[in-house]
Amino acid sequence: MDWLTANKIPVGKTAKHVFDWFKDNASGFFDALSNLLQQMIDGILWLLSAPHPLAMVVLAGGLAWFLQRSVKTVALVVLGLLFILNQGYWKPTMESLTLVLSACVVCLAIGVPLGVFAAHRPRFYAALQPVLDLMQTLPTFVYLIPAIVFFGIGMVPGLIATVIFVLPAPIRLTHLGVSSTPEALREAATSFGATPRQLLWKVELPWAMPQIMAGLNQTIMLSLSMVVIAALVGANGLGVPVVRALNSVNTALGFESGFVIVVVAIVLDRMLRRGGTK
Repeated sequence: MDWLTANKIPVGKTAKHVFDWFKDNASGFFDALSNLLQQMIDGILWLLSAPHPLAMVVLAGGLAWFLQRSVKTVALVVLGLLFILNQGYWKPTMESLTLVLSACVVCLAIGVPLGVFAAHRPRFYAALQPVLDLMQTLPTFVYLIPAIVFFGIGMVPGLIATVIFVLPAPIRLTHLGVSSTPEALREAATSFGATPRQLLWKVELPWAMPQIMAGLNQTIMLSLSMVVIAALVGANGLGVPVVRALNSVNTALGFESGFVIVVVAIVLDRMLRRGGTK
């Protein structure tokens, strides 16, 4: 077997050369992108942190009522946020929500147009599928290495790693929604003189909206699952006390912070779950 290992395919070395080339030749682009993403993160964090926590609880309850029209959902959201406030995790929660919302902005801005484009070009989607599979199956810790190399330590590399892991969900669900538009519906719109742009905006996107909203829900849930991993590269939020508890074998801190993450996930899922009566 020595002859086989002696002629190892240089996967790692090739990846290192690619990363080194980008670092040497595209540092200006990565610095500009880092500044742009950092400004977006700072803006979202300010919007979430500036109001009084109790005011945010009331706003979240109002949003839950607007989305779901359910007293039970509103009560769950309000009680969940009050529990987080009681446990002293309000600031880390807002920081984690900042990462989640930032990932949603980036993923939907890229994923929805790319999913629409792929739905109209089957060959492109066939070529894209292995890339999407790689993005979701490659261990997330691997994403952190180039993220640190290109963006340093902080919220930005955590956001980049989160986007890479989450992006396939909105792409695939948008593609599913647009491509599943009934052909009879397309033909009817075309027969009435609809242009390709009108066909997209007035027929395909409205038909695909349930799948796009499901993609938003998946984006939020998957982003929240990355908060602990993002903490390993300096991203603030609920992942920090979890990592600290792991390093110090602090059972109380670990269970406390982990349970808060579960509460946040339940609150977001109930607020965004489809099926509310409008």
